[in-house]
Amino acid sequence: MRTCDGLSQLGFAVRYDHLPLVFSPGEDVMLRPLRELESRAAILNIVQARVFDMPPPMAMRWLLDAHVLEELTPQEWQFIASGRGDARRYSEQLESLYALAWLLGLVPHLDPSSYCTDSLPTLMPDLRTAEPFTAWRARTLPSRRDARDVAEMLDLYCCLDWLCAESRQHGVRPPTALDESVIWHRRWALEWAVMTSRNGRPIATSWER
Repeated sequence: MRTCDGLSQLGFAVRYDHLPLVFSPGEDVMLRPLRELESRAAILNIVQARVFDMPPPMAMRWLLDAHVLEELTPQEWQFIASGRGDARRYSEQLESLYALAWLLGLVPHLDPSSYCTDSLPTLMPDLRTAEPFTAWRARTLPSRRDARDVAEMLDLYCCLDWLCAESRQHGVRPPTALDESVIWHRRWALEWAVMTSRNGRPIATSWER
């Protein structure tokens, strides 16, 4: 019902029984460990820097010093180390990084109708000064949001993604000027972060899609 209220504010007048059920009744919800969330944010920050031509040796050295190299996906490794891959695709992950910043309590809101704020780079490790991973954590003091609040946000974004796809299938525009790429990439990050009792595994077991 709270998701329906949020959708109504965005111009979607829908009943709750029209929406997909993201969670099962009584299902336990939790988040990945803080270290995993921080590491994924740090990696996406490097990915964004590589989109804007950060030298590969500098990027790899930062990741090595941060002890997060083993958490790179094969595609991320190729893009960061050699530039192989679609830079535009990786640039769109900026909104995934913003969702992670929200998960870590670094930004107050995750408004589906707004793009990430210009202040996002200041909330991530300062790569211009080679700020170490540990120094960034001490400066920003990331902390996980309550799992129930994250589950509600994920429910909203899943339903938004579904409604946008439904509108597209019927050849009509969503009632609000929403950027579907923003919705999809934020949903991706939230879905990866949330773990449930469903088969004892996270909703998304890997960052790769």
